[in-house]
Amino acid sequence: MQKLKIVGVVFLCYAAVVVTFESLLGYFQPTSSETLKITTYAQGEPKTRVVNKLYRGETLYVAANHWPRRWYYEATENPRVSIKLNDEIVFFRATPTSPQEDEQVSLKNPLPFSFRLLTGFPPRKFLRLEKIDESINS
Repeated sequence: MQKLKIVGVVFLCYAAVVVTFESLLGYFQPTSSETLKITTYAQGEPKTRVVNKLYRGETLYVAANHWPRRWYYEATENPRVSIKLNDEIVFFRATPTSPQEDEQVSLKNPLPFSFRLLTGFPPRKFLRLEKIDESINS
């Protein structure tokens, strides 16, 4: 019984660390050279999130690396998304990737074990971004 309590406490502490880490990332949305801001337009309301940008060859992908991934489902509902590149808003079509493409992109762009541990080992989901002929100067 004592071992079960210890395992339970360790699990609860780990879950609290994951929830805290994910919440802080969602609140602060840190940016770097490996991220970009994507705007989704589900239900007509634009929502902007910081996401991880990835490349496989010349193809641009974005990854949902966390449990909170509403933006991913919004982009699959309405695949017209925008990204601000060089002070210009550029529109893309976001297409979910196949399992084989997921594996190839994931192998080309691995996540560190420490990051996966802090985020609770969420499944990664990818969207392929294909530029469409629309742009708006900001």
